[in-house]
Parts: sequence; structure tokens; C-alpha cells
Amino acid sequence: MLDSNKDNALVKRAQAGETAVIGELYDRHQERIYRYIWSKIGNQQLAEDLTGEVFARMVTHLSTYEIGQTPFHAWLYQIARNLIADTYRKEAYRKTEPLDTAVNYQDGTVMIHTTVEQKLDIEQIHEALDLIDPIQREVIVLRFMVGMSLQEVAFTLDKTVGAVKTLQHRGLKALRVALM
Repeated sequence: MLDSNKDNALVKRAQAGETAVIGELYDRHQERIYRYIWSKIGNQQLAEDLTGEVFARMVTHLSTYEIGQTPFHAWLYQIARNLIADTYRKEAYRKTEPLDTAVNYQDGTVMIHTTVEQKLDIEQIHEALDLIDPIQREVIVLRFMVGMSLQEVAFTLDKTVGAVKTLQHRGLKALRVALM
């Protein structure tokens, strides 16, 4: 779980005009925001672009962020969720990634048949996720694709930990059915 106190201290410094701390906030949150967006979009390049846009919006609206109202990382996820929704509305992206992107991982040592099988598994999971309740899907993505704790998901979605556990349980059950 991320240290909210450290985030709050960094945000205060950034709001006071210390621009160097923006980089620290970016470093602390970039990877998780990227994984979240990628899990929703399914397109590496677009996920990278949208991650950059999340942090551009963070810089633009940092002065309006109120410490203590919403945890900082939850605020970033809200920005990301809104940006993803805007993107779907504007461009109606399909969750695909060119096969040659999958083949060119690392130094080319990945066998093509393994890569294709993994890609098909990922596509099946994305399709199955599309079939379950949206809030359950959100919990599954945040917990297992982004790697958030129950508490972080609860903060992000403005739910109790108990509600998140219930949504997670029901979502996993629905996902199992959808994958059959």
C-alpha cells in the first residue's frame, strides 16, 4: 500500500511551488496508473499516451486537489477513469495490439507460439471481463491487474473494504462463468 502521508507531504510541496516534487509523484504512481490503463484499454501505445495525459492533468489540476478529502492515488485513478471514458467516447477503441508488438518482446527470445497463446489468453480475459458487471470488473482490474490492496481499491472506488471483498468475490465468480 502506498504511503498516503508521503503523498500528502509531496503534494503540499508541489502546491507550494516546488516543481521538482512533481517528478517524485510521477515516479511513485506512474507504473500502477499505466498498468491500470493498459488493463482497461489493451493497447500499449495508447496506454502510454493516456498515462502521460493523466500526469499532465495532475499538474494542471494539482492546485485544486484538497489533501485529506480523497487519497492522492485515488484522485489519480479517478483522473485515469475519466480519461479512459473520454477516450472510448471519442475514438471507440477496440482492445487490440498488433501481433508484431507481442513477437518483439525483449530480444526476440520469446517463442512465437507461446506469445500467440498468451495473447489469446489475454484477449479471452478481456472479453470475459467485458461480460461481467462494470463495478465488479473495476474491482478485479484494480486488485489483480494493477495490484492494489483491498484498502486502496476501497479508497479509489469510495467503497468500504467489505463491499470491495464482496464485489471481488462476485466478480471472480462471474469471471469464471464467463471464461467457460
